[in-house]
Amino acid sequence: MKFKRRHHRLIERLDPTPMTDVIFNLVIFFMIGASFGLPQAIRVKLPQAATSEPHPEKQWVLTITKDNQFYLNDKKIYLATLPQELKAKFSTRKDNALIIKADRAVLHGMVVQVMDMAKKSGVEKLAIATEPEKP
Repeated sequence: MKFKRRHHRLIERLDPTPMTDVIFNLVIFFMIGASFGLPQAIRVKLPQAATSEPHPEKQWVLTITKDNQFYLNDKKIYLATLPQELKAKFSTRKDNALIIKADRAVLHGMVVQVMDMAKKSGVEKLAIATEPEKP
């Protein structure tokens, strides 16, 4: 029994449609993924003061938002763990200074409570951040 071989001509063109779909999916994936990786700014409206001074950048900053959320140098922390966090950060430092950036809407009692916790945790110098008063 003899087999006849048929010579088929190979398709010389590639269909670009599947490759285009893959490229578009990758672009969408990276666009969405990049938006999740961006750090979100902590928004606080600082109180204004005529004697406001700029603070050095290499200080520890405790931010309190109007929702009573706490951030130590942009890292979210909780009020219950604040003393432990401060003890860990300030036990080895000689220039113990903490700047408190509290939103205008934060109650005065909360700021005093945080200042008391900081003092008990070994923070030697406290400062409250303000904005310069607008003329």
